[in-house]
Amino acid sequence: MNMLETLIAFLAALTLLIFVHELGHYLVARRCGVKVLRFSIGFGRPIATWHVGADRTEWTLAAIPLGGYVRMLDERETDPSTIPAHELPRAFTRKSLPQRAAIVVAGPLANFLLAIVLYAVIGWIGTQEPAPVIDQPAAGTAAAAAGLHAGDRLLEVDGAPVRSWNDLRLKLLEPVIERRASTLRVERDGAASSVSLDASGLPEGEAERDFLRTLGIRIEPGEVVIGSVLAGDAAERDGLRAGDVLRAVAGMPVRRAGDVIERVQSNAGRPLVFTVLREGAELTITVTPEAARAGAPGAPEGAGGAAPGRIGAALQDRLQMQTVRYGPLESVVQASRQTWEMSVFSLRMLGKMVVGELSLRNLSGPVTIADLAGQTARVGWFAYLSFLALISISLGVLNLLPIPVLDGGHLVYYALEAIKGRPLSERFMAITQRAGLAIIMMMMAVALFNDITRLIGS
Repeated sequence: MNMLETLIAFLAALTLLIFVHELGHYLVARRCGVKVLRFSIGFGRPIATWHVGADRTEWTLAAIPLGGYVRMLDERETDPSTIPAHELPRAFTRKSLPQRAAIVVAGPLANFLLAIVLYAVIGWIGTQEPAPVIDQPAAGTAAAAAGLHAGDRLLEVDGAPVRSWNDLRLKLLEPVIERRASTLRVERDGAASSVSLDASGLPEGEAERDFLRTLGIRIEPGEVVIGSVLAGDAAERDGLRAGDVLRAVAGMPVRRAGDVIERVQSNAGRPLVFTVLREGAELTITVTPEAARAGAPGAPEGAGGAAPGRIGAALQDRLQMQTVRYGPLESVVQASRQTWEMSVFSLRMLGKMVVGELSLRNLSGPVTIADLAGQTARVGWFAYLSFLALISISLGVLNLLPIPVLDGGHLVYYALEAIKGRPLSERFMAITQRAGLAIIMMMMAVALFNDITRLIGS
């Protein structure tokens, strides 16, 4: 079922992003008076075809949904002698340089606009996200050296506001890649102050791993809640219930689920006093962990080789959450800013891959995108919409790269044409487009290799 969900989520995302991109080209081409012959989602054999409008534009859904195109009336692709004289002015090649550039750039701009719309919808409706509140940093880490403490709420990174824990991770990614210090604005006991977090001592390539933990930044654990209890096991028999919030075990405060598990495993057969919060009332319940059966899955040996204790309860760390919500106008402003920041960030990361400062292992292909589509769809609509916005930005940035065969490559052609004062030779364009196609194929090969590597390693 997960595989089917992943496939549906991936195809839905891909179809939407391609449709929006090509729709940008289509609408501006029509606005500029260009005759559009075909609007295709996908390549290869048509699955469905219909004709629309006075020009009888052919709209096609094709068998291979890994792209799309808008085919316009073009003298380079059609024998001019076969084009009726009254339609020649509607050929793409007959349009002015600014009009052709506008048609080309409209595709990526449509992707950026889609991202703004999606981010604005999310911001307006509001989402529940983990608050950027940290746990006590481990001694010797950069966070401990910066003077961060448990309960600190991070407000800004280098002047950029931090709205959630995921936002914090994204804001710290660039300083980690550049291995430099960043200025954090922190709220502690109602007062704000600034500290310097130095990432210069991190190992090279740490950005590809769990760099927050290496920095000493862990999310504040919040509460430990009993998710479920097994019928007949110690937890149910002695009075624990699903939904109980664990406050202390054997007089020691509970901060993480791991704290409870460690104490239970080391006390098989010995009564433990659990302090729990249930429906607003604090209760004290004595539970005696049972020795885990020999060979039970996930049951490591206790001290001295003894069987570890177990109580038959599933524990959950319930993080501190906050609602991130903006007004209608503010949500559009925030969405525009977020789209711009992510576009610039994506461009920087691509640049760092080109110069070797960032590993090419970060380049992802369709398999990873499909997996992420499935994961976010299972998490919920807001996560899926955020994923769509991010991929839409990536698609817009990628298409604006100055590589022949991409939209950005055509914009370079038009810039050279403007400088020379005449169209470029067909031979020059053919050679550069073959080179551009080779670059794209190499990028796809690297991305696919990374996908397979991640798939095998997972």
